[in-house]
Amino acid sequence: MTELRAEELTLAYDGRAVVHSLSLLIPRQRITVIVGANASGKSTLLRGLARLLAPRGGAVYLDDVDLAKVSAGRLATQLGMLPQQPVAPDGITVADLVGRGRHPHQRWFRQWSPEDERVVNSALAATGVADLADRSLDELSGGQRQRVWIALALAQDADTMLLDEPTTFLDLAHQLEILDLVQDLNRAHGKTVVLVLHDLNLAARYADHLIALKDGQVAATGTPAEVITPAVVSKVFNLTAEVIPDPLTKTPLVIPVPRRTA
Repeated sequence: MTELRAEELTLAYDGRAVVHSLSLLIPRQRITVIVGANASGKSTLLRGLARLLAPRGGAVYLDDVDLAKVSAGRLATQLGMLPQQPVAPDGITVADLVGRGRHPHQRWFRQWSPEDERVVNSALAATGVADLADRSLDELSGGQRQRVWIALALAQDADTMLLDEPTTFLDLAHQLEILDLVQDLNRAHGKTVVLVLHDLNLAARYADHLIALKDGQVAATGTPAEVITPAVVSKVFNLTAEVIPDPLTKTPLVIPVPRRTA
């Protein structure tokens, strides 16, 4: 399986550094969740890991090879990126969109094959959208669309899936549905998954490995129990909170301390 890591990585927009000399290792075949306050560099880091943003300093490595030197074909078959607000052509059907995940595997001498058909059908089934294959993406609910986008990433058959806030704009029930799906895919297919999430309690529930960012640097990293502590929550989110075991999952549960008024 692919190993992804960053060493002394600096990422910037318009000359303004957002991620500063950051180093980290993404554990193979685990779910890693990146958390942090707004503007802490979460999505920027994910873009850097996906080579959508060139480093200003340092590097990202894929199996010890500088990501900048990895061919586009190899990169597309080893890293799959689902951005925060993906855009699809108007009127495209679910099957056609998911089929685009096979493009990295196409060559001029190898067009659509029975193997591509099998992988796409498997991705549709695994994400529970096979019965929507002929429907237009525009007709679907938010939760259904997210499932289809994840099916696209799965059809790409990359070792590592990078998902930027895949639960954005979804109600709580659909957030849990999508995260359960991601967890099932990780467990069943052995995919390495990197997620950006806002909700600390959901991050703690679903992560095997957590990375907490503050001002573009790693403030804490480790298991949810190691990262989600009152001290780290205070440091990273400027929030006073108690942390107790979730009564159902035993993962850390953050309880903000109410502000007291005079």
